[in-house]
Amino acid sequence: MLKVQGKGVHQCDSGWVPVFVDQDKSISLMSIGFLLEKPDDAVVWRGPKKNALIKQFISDVTWGELDFLIVDTPPGTSDEHISTVESLRQYMPLGAVLVTTPQAVSIGDVRRELTFCKKTGLRVIGIVENMSGFVCPHCLECTNIFSKGGGEELARHARVPFLGCVPLDPQLAQCLEEGRDFIREFPKSSAFPALAHIAQQILDRTSSQSS
Repeated sequence: MLKVQGKGVHQCDSGWVPVFVDQDKSISLMSIGFLLEKPDDAVVWRGPKKNALIKQFISDVTWGELDFLIVDTPPGTSDEHISTVESLRQYMPLGAVLVTTPQAVSIGDVRRELTFCKKTGLRVIGIVENMSGFVCPHCLECTNIFSKGGGEELARHARVPFLGCVPLDPQLAQCLEEGRDFIREFPKSSAFPALAHIAQQILDRTSSQSS
């Protein structure tokens, strides 16, 4: 998505140097994918080894001065999620953004993640509903392929903020696959205002804590 395939992580006196997306070093990345010899290699590790690497990614990477540190995790409430929360606790994390799709199976996963956040004392910034309808690029009619409203209903039931819906957009998917700037290339897409609205809400809800 960010055109950093093939780049490697370097070592310095203070730890690992992350991979930078641009020359201005405005976005830095760290992933286990940068440490593999081949991109198709599977990571067959038991829990303790994975948990140790998570802690290294947080404490042994020379992140420098950051506006935000975003940890992207797969759905679930595994040991890796617990290790991530515990490793970040000393830095007072601002919270979690939970992403769901409208289907009942996905809603069930996020419901368990809400319980996880409550038990670990992690604030929920809000819920986002992804793949929320398909907007035809020709007639602009929206079709709810995967039903609708599951994320908003879950947020209402859990009494946490609902940040918004992101519709399916082939242009967005293509830009992500090719590492292109979707916001600059398709400012009139229906996904653009949705993403901008969600991002602004996250900034508004975290700015008072981070300042």
